[in-house]
Amino acid sequence: MSSLELTFLGTGTSHGIPVIGCDCPVCLSQDPRDTRTRSSILIKTADKHFVVDTSPEFRLQCLREGITRLDAALFTHPHTDHIMGFDDMRRFCEMEDRMMPVYATTATMEQLRNTFRYAFDTPQPWKNYLRLDPQILGGAFDLGETRIVPVELPHGKINSTGFVFHRGGRKLLAYFTDCALVTEEAMEAAHGADILVLDALRETPHPTHMNFEQAIAAAKVIAPGKTYFLHLCHDISHAVKQSQLPEGFHLAYDGLKIIAGY
Repeated sequence: MSSLELTFLGTGTSHGIPVIGCDCPVCLSQDPRDTRTRSSILIKTADKHFVVDTSPEFRLQCLREGITRLDAALFTHPHTDHIMGFDDMRRFCEMEDRMMPVYATTATMEQLRNTFRYAFDTPQPWKNYLRLDPQILGGAFDLGETRIVPVELPHGKINSTGFVFHRGGRKLLAYFTDCALVTEEAMEAAHGADILVLDALRETPHPTHMNFEQAIAAAKVIAPGKTYFLHLCHDISHAVKQSQLPEGFHLAYDGLKIIAGY
């Protein structure tokens, strides 16, 4: 089956929304699409279920979406809002009595090891421990029948990793969160994908994230079937901004599910 199901587990920026102590219209909004946990996604195919990043709300996201299977985790970068649900993967190790493959660049894996040293370095003979199978990204790799191509994206003082997912020879999804721009290499890797998911923090410029003007311009070059924006801050009202977007452009929201492919 050459398709995948994408679930947006979280679509917010590092603060999450509502923001603590904020009484802006978005933080007080009754629109459930304006309530945003920190950004991560779940991808389900006929043969594998895996996540990209484990946000601080990862446990709650799993409960909300009824996730009971996890075959692997991919990490874009080691910032707190993308990794602090890491330990909650141990429940999947326990339920399935196996190791958890974790994919990251050398730099990101080093930071994961520093933050969660107990999980990497301590012998773990018991079933309910987090048992890791670290996999360093060195180019394209396969998870079941899904071919995954990692690309580097500039994100302030570090690079984040974008991922392009192929099945059945078809480019189904490009996932580029947390980036100040999309490089030519990344644009080429993602070009013509069915679905593009792209960082679009806010309207005004930001030193480490794309704003909407930059994200829309990048998407037009990549020319996907549809584009979804995430990592949205509390300046962005879902209803208002969605009404302003061109055809084919959408704001993601927590819990949104999309099928790519056939």
